[in-house]
Amino acid sequence: MSSELTLEEQIAAYQREFRDLDPQVEQIVSALSRLNRRMNVAYGRQTAALGISSTDWEVLKALVLAGAPYRMGPSDLAKRLGLTPAAMTHRIDRMVTEGLVTRERDETNRVRVIVELTTEGREKWLEAMRLATVFEEDLLQDLTAQERTTLGDVLTRLLRRVEHAQPDAGGRLSDLD
Repeated sequence: MSSELTLEEQIAAYQREFRDLDPQVEQIVSALSRLNRRMNVAYGRQTAALGISSTDWEVLKALVLAGAPYRMGPSDLAKRLGLTPAAMTHRIDRMVTEGLVTRERDETNRVRVIVELTTEGREKWLEAMRLATVFEEDLLQDLTAQERTTLGDVLTRLLRRVEHAQPDAGGRLSDLD
């Protein structure tokens, strides 16, 4: 049995302690927060079952999104993931050892290092995507096509508002690590 309050109990407690609370707004943001947390746990379990961490997944995803030949410099990866260069180096070291990526000197600029997705890394990414697709379809199964469209549009609008208001919050922030 979970010791976490239900969403309704949480909102009632907030209202009791903070009378200016808009319960409709609190329901939305609390539901989004709880959903995000539970989805992250589910995705973490899926990647762990594949023998990779969620942080490995983030690197694999960044390389795939870069497009073929799935290569990026470590500093570009660090910037994209909101990591320090040292944290990125540690992550790459581990992933090279696990055979998920390679790290080589750039032949055109010997000072530059290139991180490239391996066949094994791409297979792990594809399998994680397959598992995530099943989970996500199950999550949204009770929504009609129109509800999915509406939800997608509304969430995208909210995301754009936050991105506009907090443009530097895309990666991990040092005060939140």
